[in-house]
Amino acid sequence: MSAPVRRPGQAGLSRMAALARLPVFLALEGKRAVVAGDGPQAAWKAELLSASGADVDVFGERPCEELRALAAQPPRGAIALRYRGWRPGDLHGAAVAVGGFDGEEQARRFARAARTAGVPVNVIDRPAHCDFAFGAIVNRSPLVIGISTDGAAPVFAQAIRARLETMIPRGFARWAKAARRWRPTVQRSGLSSAARLRFWQAFVRFALAHPERDPMSSDVGALLSATQAGDAAGSGRVTLIGTGAGDPELLTLRAVRALQASDVILADDLVAPDIIDFARREARNMLVGDTTHGSSRAKDDAGALAIALAQAGKRVAWLRSGAPVIRGPAEETIAACRTAGIAVEIVPGVSGEAQIAG
Repeated sequence: MSAPVRRPGQAGLSRMAALARLPVFLALEGKRAVVAGDGPQAAWKAELLSASGADVDVFGERPCEELRALAAQPPRGAIALRYRGWRPGDLHGAAVAVGGFDGEEQARRFARAARTAGVPVNVIDRPAHCDFAFGAIVNRSPLVIGISTDGAAPVFAQAIRARLETMIPRGFARWAKAARRWRPTVQRSGLSSAARLRFWQAFVRFALAHPERDPMSSDVGALLSATQAGDAAGSGRVTLIGTGAGDPELLTLRAVRALQASDVILADDLVAPDIIDFARREARNMLVGDTTHGSSRAKDDAGALAIALAQAGKRVAWLRSGAPVIRGPAEETIAACRTAGIAVEIVPGVSGEAQIAG
C-alpha cells in the first residue's frame, strides 16, 4: 500500500530551533541605568550603556581612572559618579542595572534588590545572577550585531566578532543611516507592502555593491523608479532551486539570495529544514508532498500552485530535493510559466561531497 501524499499547505515547516537566550536590542536613550562597582569592568559596562544613550549613575566608593575619564567625556549619555556604595533605593526607576563585585554575597544581594525593584539585572561574570547578557558587539550603528554563547565560550564569541569586523565594511553604517532617512519617503511612495519589500531588497543589493560610497539623495529616487517599473511589468516569478546533495552548506549564494527574496517557499518533503532556514522569516512556507517519489498528481499540484501564486504577484521559490539539475516534471512547470508570461529562473544544486586537496 502506497503512503498517502500530502497536499500543498497541509503541514507547516519548523523554522526556529531552541535558543539559549533571546537576542533583544534595548532602546535606552534618555533612560536611567545603574552601575554598581568602581573597577575597569564596571567602566566598560558604563561606556556601553552611555554609548546606547542611557544616563548612567555609577555607585562606587573609589572609581577607577577609566571611570573618571568616562564621566568627564561620556560617549553619549551622561555618566554621573556617586562616590559611595549602592543602596536598594538607587535601583528604583532604572531601565537596567549592572553590578561588578568580588564576593558572591554582594552579587546575590544586588541581583535580588534589582529584581525586587523590577529592573533587569546583569552581574558581571556571574551568569546565575543575570537576567540578560551583553555579548560581543560589532558596531556599524545603526547596524549593530550582537554575538552570544550564553557564557559557554566568550573567547569564541570574540573570535567571531573579530572575523565579522573584517567582513563588514565600516561604510555600512552610512547605508544603515540612509535607510533610516529614506524610510518615510518609501512609506509615502504609494508602493504596496510587497513592492516596498522589493525596494529594500534592491537597496541592500546596491549597498553591498557600493559599501564605501556615500549614499546620495538621487539613489532613493532611482531605486523607487526601478521598483515602480518592475511593478508595472508584473512582479510574480518562480525560481526552481535544486538542493543537490541536501547539505545546507552546499547552497550557492545565488540560491540563498533567491530564498531571501521570495514571498512563498514551496518545499519537497525531502528538503532539509536547515535549508529553509535561509529564507526570510516573513515568507510563507508550504510543503508540496513527496514530489520525488510521490504520484504524478502531487507533482502537477505543486507546479500548478507555483504558477497560481506567481500569477497573483508572488515571488515563489520551489526547493527541489535530489538531483542537482532541474529535470523531469519541473520542466513542465518551466514551460507552463513561460507560456503564461511568468518569469522563471533555474538555480542548479551542488552534488557530492566537498573534495579535500592533499
